[in-house]
Amino acid sequence: MPKKADILLTNAIVLTMDEEFNQYEPGAVAVKGDSILAVGLESELKKQYTAAETIDCAGKVLMPGLVNAHTHVPMTMLRGLADDLRLDVWLLGYIMPTEREFVDPEFVRLGTSIGCAEFIRTGITSFADMYYFEEDVAIATSEAGLRGVLGQTVLKFPTPDARSFEESLAAAREFILGWKDHHLIVPAVSPHAPYTCTPEILRATAALAAEFDVPLHTHLAETAYEVENMRAENGMPVIPYIKKQNLFDAKVLAAHCVHVDIGEIHTLHNNGAGVAHNPSSNLKLASGAAPVSEMLEVGLNVGIGTDGAASNNDLDMFEEIRLAAFLAKYKTNDPTSLPARTALAMATRLGAHAMHIGHLAGSLEPGKRADLILVDIKQLHNSPRFHRDPNGIYAQLVYAAKSTDVSDVLVDGKWLMQAHQLLTISEAELLEQAAEYAQQVDSFLIQREQSVLAKLIAIGGVSEAESFEVQVKVRIPDPASIMKALEKPEIEIVYDRHYHEYDTYFVFDDPNQNQVRHREDEFIDREGKIDNVRYRLTLVGEQREGEFPSDVLLSRSRFLAPADQSRRFYREYFRADREIMIEKDRLRWLVKYKDTEFYVNIDHVQEPDLGHFLEVKSRTWSLKDAEHKSELVAELVTFLGASPAETVTQDYAEIVEAAG
Repeated sequence: MPKKADILLTNAIVLTMDEEFNQYEPGAVAVKGDSILAVGLESELKKQYTAAETIDCAGKVLMPGLVNAHTHVPMTMLRGLADDLRLDVWLLGYIMPTEREFVDPEFVRLGTSIGCAEFIRTGITSFADMYYFEEDVAIATSEAGLRGVLGQTVLKFPTPDARSFEESLAAAREFILGWKDHHLIVPAVSPHAPYTCTPEILRATAALAAEFDVPLHTHLAETAYEVENMRAENGMPVIPYIKKQNLFDAKVLAAHCVHVDIGEIHTLHNNGAGVAHNPSSNLKLASGAAPVSEMLEVGLNVGIGTDGAASNNDLDMFEEIRLAAFLAKYKTNDPTSLPARTALAMATRLGAHAMHIGHLAGSLEPGKRADLILVDIKQLHNSPRFHRDPNGIYAQLVYAAKSTDVSDVLVDGKWLMQAHQLLTISEAELLEQAAEYAQQVDSFLIQREQSVLAKLIAIGGVSEAESFEVQVKVRIPDPASIMKALEKPEIEIVYDRHYHEYDTYFVFDDPNQNQVRHREDEFIDREGKIDNVRYRLTLVGEQREGEFPSDVLLSRSRFLAPADQSRRFYREYFRADREIMIEKDRLRWLVKYKDTEFYVNIDHVQEPDLGHFLEVKSRTWSLKDAEHKSELVAELVTFLGASPAETVTQDYAEIVEAAG
């Protein structure tokens, strides 16, 4: 007597994508509840099962839903925001500042819903996400009816949903506890990347993931710059470093892995990690191409991801599968690398295993969840079809099919799309809300782009320096006499320092923008060796806030920020009209003269060769105090033996510009 099923799908080209790549034509799939009952030839399943709903698939391909192994789904809200930029400029200069301004639960739910609509339309039934307010990502995902491995992001600096990594970690724990047994959502923890997390964060997130046996989703070895920095700072590549931090105590899903060698590939494989290959994002951001063929050869589970819509800029897995196959052929110079069947396996079974949900999804097998799609290959762009080679159907799907050929989507035994009609999401409402956000983001960035100070503040860490300082700069023929004068009893030396400074001034034609100075300070010890290096950004305003006798200047406050990116980053971020480079050796003393503190600098400007200068400064907080200190500054310059006639009222950058 036939068994009962809820849904019986018949008259299909069934691609199971299982280990044996079984195909059935005409094939059928029986579904009961949220799971697959049986897969096989239509003639056999019709005898074995009756169903409340029998659907004629009209010769379409019936296959597992696609698995998007890495994305940031709420970032659909930032699609097209800042393109054709380097990864660090794009991320730190535009994406993160915008996220700090706008990302909240409402933003996240809207972006997730838009992303889920795109996922369903393009045949994606499972995805791995990493973002903020992951609780809200989970709510929107479950409402859409999709399956998600969703990771709460943890970083070493404040994020839109946490002031500290401790808060992020606590939020991750709460998220895991709340969603651990959900039928669609697999909660995870996501330390963003080794370069944005401390060793303490990496170890803590690994321990949390291991405690609850949930995945840990992170970015690894995405750019050559990241790998070079890791070697320089820690003396080892990225994969050995994260192993040292116990990351492999958890079930790791590693996004990108573009710059890894064969030893690191074996380490990933031996520790049960999965890799998410993101071809479009890696190419668009010029990060490179991951050694996917070598990974697969070793036996590593490698899935395919779209990355976020802000860096791709779409969530089309058919495009990613095709590009993954092409890219592997190009990288190896071998057209047989990554054949279509393997590429499709990466987007289904292998991707599910990489995400550590291979027991639930990724192939059509009895007992697995009923996550499947129908793809119409009887379209003009996919005709004709040849039957000679059983692998031809995979080639059709990878090299000719389009995401728009997906007509029907079933997840967990429930229809999310039938005949191209979405059943769980209203697109029109989402698009209207997204357009309103876009206007707000545009206004924010337009206003910010008009101000160098705003751009400086946007990348974080800015503080305002002292209110005012009085200063004077004098050319000197020989610093020895000045240094001798500093030994006189009238002067008390509080401390002395020796620096070698490399200054890059980013200069703008608009006088209202002032200048941004990037300074690399090398601290020189008593033996003449470099003891420490410091990097700072300074927004340099007009030098003359006021003038006193003897060309003593009153300078207004400046804004300071740590410079934790390369000069190349700031060059591309600030987009100055020109740059001025100055290298100098600086001897600095903090002294007391007539019970008043002054900084005394003796500068040897070496590049360009401007000679030696004496600079005397003092901080001040009122006009009366400034007037008093201006008299003492002029007096001290004379006392040290410098000639007031050699006073210079220009900054070094102005001197260089004036000299051409």
